[in-house]
Amino acid sequence: MRILRIAEHISLDGVIQVGEDSPYGDWSGPYRTPEGRDAVLAAYGGRFDLLLGRRTYDFFSKFWPKMPSSPMADAMNGAKKYVVTHRPESLEWGPFEGVGPDIVEGIRRAKSQDGPNLVLTGSMSLTSFLLEHGLADEMLLLVDPVLLGKGKRIFAEGAPPRSFELVSTRAFPTGVMMNAYKAAGPLRNRP
Repeated sequence: MRILRIAEHISLDGVIQVGEDSPYGDWSGPYRTPEGRDAVLAAYGGRFDLLLGRRTYDFFSKFWPKMPSSPMADAMNGAKKYVVTHRPESLEWGPFEGVGPDIVEGIRRAKSQDGPNLVLTGSMSLTSFLLEHGLADEMLLLVDPVLLGKGKRIFAEGAPPRSFELVSTRAFPTGVMMNAYKAAGPLRNRP
């Protein structure tokens, strides 16, 4: 079974909403570097497949195919995209596969297939869903040195309590901290 990794840029106060629908635009852009890009690509596994919500798929499909050849652009364009959508017939940026109407079963099916690990990035509404159903194995959080105050947060209100184990951490000169975590089961606490 392949690993499903959530990978997100996140502000110090938990906001992951970046880009055209963010009140602040691409707030993570000033902190991105070629060194960081290469580290993210390595953390993704070099070769990977994507799990995407429909809005992220549509956004990425307008961006990545237009990018010049690079290790990241080539990996994103070459990745199989597993897309949560009600309209799989309208998908064009491939290779792709619709997850199907039963999202949990569709993701489990994708995880059970042979191939590289799966990466979910940018699809904010799926993050808590994956954790709620125990489908996420790892998280890669790129913590940017900003406070935003408003915007969609990485975990929806009511996300299930879980424990994670820190696997690695790396600091970049721009202040970004890249933290990798592995799912460690139910919340551990002191009685």
